Amino acid sequence: MLSPAFLSRLRRLLPPHCVLNEREDLLPFESDGLAAYRNTPDVVALPENEAQVAAILQLCHRHKVAVVARGAGTGLSAGALPVDGAVLLVLAKLNRIKAIDPLARTAVVEPGVRNLAISEAVAQHNLYYAPDPSSQIACSIGGNVAENSGGVHCLKYGLTVHNILRLRAWTIDGQLLEIGNESLDAPGYDLLALLTGSEGMLAVITEVTVKLLPRPERAQVVLAAFDDVAKAGAAVGNIIAAGVIPAGLEMMDRLAIQAAEAFVHAGYPLDCEALLLCEVDGINEEVSDDIFTVRKVLEASGAIEIRTAESEAQRLKFWAGRKAAFPAVGRLAPDYYCMDGTIPRGALPHVLKRISELSTEYGLAVANVFHAGDGNLHPLILFDANQPGELTKAESFGGKILELCVEVGGTITGEHGVGMEKIKQMCTQFATPELTRFHDVKAAFDPDTLLNPGKAVPELHRCAEWGAMHVHGAQLPHPELPRF
Repeated sequence: MLSPAFLSRLRRLLPPHCVLNEREDLLPFESDGLAAYRNTPDVVALPENEAQVAAILQLCHRHKVAVVARGAGTGLSAGALPVDGAVLLVLAKLNRIKAIDPLARTAVVEPGVRNLAISEAVAQHNLYYAPDPSSQIACSIGGNVAENSGGVHCLKYGLTVHNILRLRAWTIDGQLLEIGNESLDAPGYDLLALLTGSEGMLAVITEVTVKLLPRPERAQVVLAAFDDVAKAGAAVGNIIAAGVIPAGLEMMDRLAIQAAEAFVHAGYPLDCEALLLCEVDGINEEVSDDIFTVRKVLEASGAIEIRTAESEAQRLKFWAGRKAAFPAVGRLAPDYYCMDGTIPRGALPHVLKRISELSTEYGLAVANVFHAGDGNLHPLILFDANQPGELTKAESFGGKILELCVEVGGTITGEHGVGMEKIKQMCTQFATPELTRFHDVKAAFDPDTLLNPGKAVPELHRCAEWGAMHVHGAQLPHPELPRF
């Protein structure tokens, strides 16, 4: 619990409407998009400029008070979950687009700017910002940097880390870091990549310089239906092997298709087990050649139906179904648990088959929606939190999926981050030397562990306890991994 004296000092740094500590004002901030994890914050600070951010951090450092930075709250790993006795630092009011340079193809934005707002602001210059998470209408660029977000088009255009040039960030003691450069390279260690995806544990970002891309001359989508999920998974690798790098390559299974079609009416076929959406873009001739190649590959891979979008409106409609898949699946059950792991593309058929087996084992249905091109899975586990034990069962099921990702050579996250949700599985992914180095990096930036404490990187004793709980028949899972 924060002391009245500290709260009084905090209020002196901000206008009265920028400090919230009444219960009814705090409840909207008790979770991010993963509502299974909730904790009401002690106080919410909503700075309106960079100087106020620095002053808050200096105050918290002086009094050894923890700080949890929060953007739009659309995250899906409980990364912005409030911590008891901490200040929840909400950066939503830092929402200005400070500069646009259409010749250099850059924009300078504050962390509270919505992802989609960047593309809307630069559309008049025929430019756009490439990373496009499904939540792009609401998520903020600061949160995108914290989680290294991707989206439908990350296969060709990369994640957030590939689309930013420079950051202004503040350490817990209120020191300014200017990281990166507006040129293609910067001297010294690549701290830009280090901070991108660091989940608010190293510094608080107050300005981002993003790259902008020219809108392609043409973009076209091919929709392919399959009577078998494994065939659709194999087709993904076949497209890449044919030399085509799609702008987006997405997959949905039967349950997700039916939910999206009922919600959006995108024109999806309903008599199939899996659906692929493959978009290619570029100059007109290049797109025509790639569409021809993609259709041939899909036919050879066993597609039972292939459609090419015949207009821009139809292309957008196809994507509308995929973009709306998460809310659409929300109509199928009282609750769902959205997982996020990444696997090698070649392992897709095996992993999808194993998820189906786990679904039967746990008695919980799963809708699979994912970025198939880069192997980033988003299984949506359907459950009812009002039924005793179902949330625990869903979490256990989700943990098995993450461990399966590691088993086939993948990773426990693709774009949602670790937060609180996957911290146990970090013990499966990494051994003691790696976790120790992670803690060393944290200590270099934040020796008192005041920034977003308890998230993303587990303590070694926690991993030891987790490992001890998962010994079966004297055998640990993944015996080839070093243990503690």
